[in-house]
Amino acid sequence: MGLRGRGEGSAGTMGFCSGRCSLIFLCGMQLVCVLERQIFDFLGYQWAPILANFVHIIIVILGLFGTIQYRPRYITGYAAWLVLWVTWNVFIICFYLEAGDLSKETDLILTFNISMHRSWWMENGPGCTVTSVTPAPDWAPEDHRYITVSGCVLEYQYIEVAHSSLQIFLALAGFIYACYVVKCITEEEDSSEYPVMGGRMAYWLPGANQIDFIGGFDSYGYQGPQKTSHLQLQPMYMSK
Repeated sequence: MGLRGRGEGSAGTMGFCSGRCSLIFLCGMQLVCVLERQIFDFLGYQWAPILANFVHIIIVILGLFGTIQYRPRYITGYAAWLVLWVTWNVFIICFYLEAGDLSKETDLILTFNISMHRSWWMENGPGCTVTSVTPAPDWAPEDHRYITVSGCVLEYQYIEVAHSSLQIFLALAGFIYACYVVKCITEEEDSSEYPVMGGRMAYWLPGANQIDFIGGFDSYGYQGPQKTSHLQLQPMYMSK
């Protein structure tokens, strides 16, 4: 007579395991992609994306830990952050495509107006040719060079949009799998409170040495092993 443990003997459990593996894979992909993005944002001195990427790395690591260790609270927090992460990347796409009143020429949003740096891909994109302009205009700061960029196969704003689009795709997939894994863990925790014995749900009656079965009226008494004595009683004679 045994109890069914975690992850044994059901088709739902197999689906849960595949869901966990998929979520672990997605978390790994998110870490790789955001680390690559973080490097190029550092090279471009884009402080707002650097800060957002750093927070995303921490949350993804927590979500990965929660998935491996069966911690639904961590996975729930990870899923909630993905909603904000998708919103941020949608904003980045709108910023570089200059949707509405947004302009990619402003320094306040991505660099906090600390510097005049733009995306690293502006000068280092595929096929881009950078030419220094001399003499520099009067309005140009002394510690910055004035350049023109031409011949780019793909403009830098579209590369940034592609990065954000990839992050949105991974975040949406991660959100779906995170919700599924949390649901499976919650259901498994609820069902594991009652051991399954002989096809029926059983539970221990408090204060009694017996097991009662849900869905049946049979009660089986439980008696502990009785100790047998190997000593033989001998008569005792007392002298007067």
